[in-house]
Amino acid sequence: MTSNSMRAPSNAALRTAGPKLLLIAIAAVALSGCKTTDDPTRVAGWTLVDASQRHPILVSQEPSTHIIRVGRGSHGLTASQRAQLLNFTDYYRATDAGNSRLVVTVPSGAANEVGAMYAVGQIRDMLRDSGFAEDNISVEAYDAEGQADPPIRVSYLRYVAQPPKCGDWSTNLAYEPMNLPYPNFGCAVQHNFGAQVANPADLLGPRSMTARSSERRDQVWERYVKGQPTGAQRTLQDAVNTSSN
Repeated sequence: MTSNSMRAPSNAALRTAGPKLLLIAIAAVALSGCKTTDDPTRVAGWTLVDASQRHPILVSQEPSTHIIRVGRGSHGLTASQRAQLLNFTDYYRATDAGNSRLVVTVPSGAANEVGAMYAVGQIRDMLRDSGFAEDNISVEAYDAEGQADPPIRVSYLRYVAQPPKCGDWSTNLAYEPMNLPYPNFGCAVQHNFGAQVANPADLLGPRSMTARSSERRDQVWERYVKGQPTGAQRTLQDAVNTSSN
């Protein structure tokens, strides 16, 4: 005679456990579907279709430096040095759009310290005359004791775009049952765009705006307050003669 614990499960018990096992199997299949695949572009059953997401362009900052040599006993910059500095600042405006500051590094304690100070004064005047604000220029000193003729360095941080690397042909383009983009899809466009962009800072956000011209706006607002027409007044000479001779 066997005990109750050793008895075989009845048909009623099997019918009760059947739906529970089915629910457990469905839950296991659903959890396995959320697993991240080996392909980084296919995550949790979906794929990065946008090429800018599949192959992003990385933007970083690197220093760009202009060297100015100043000898001992000099009293400022030469004409050639002035022209080279203006070219450097023009390139700064074209590629940076005012997103970083100009840093002028001056040698201290060297034999050409007096000549360097004369040159820095002229550099500040040139930058101010070119439209640079005082808060956009920073002058710093560095220890150059023991050096013969240490240079003046004018530098700023410029944005550099790093295009993605292409050439991933690991999948069979002739067989794609899920109809998903292949790994190299859109990479060439992103690579060429990153290599040709004039100002990589544009990939991060809009450029800074200059001050508005308020002369005409003030006149229009003054007329509007007085209840006068805000449009330009036309004369008889401005009218077009449409009559035939």
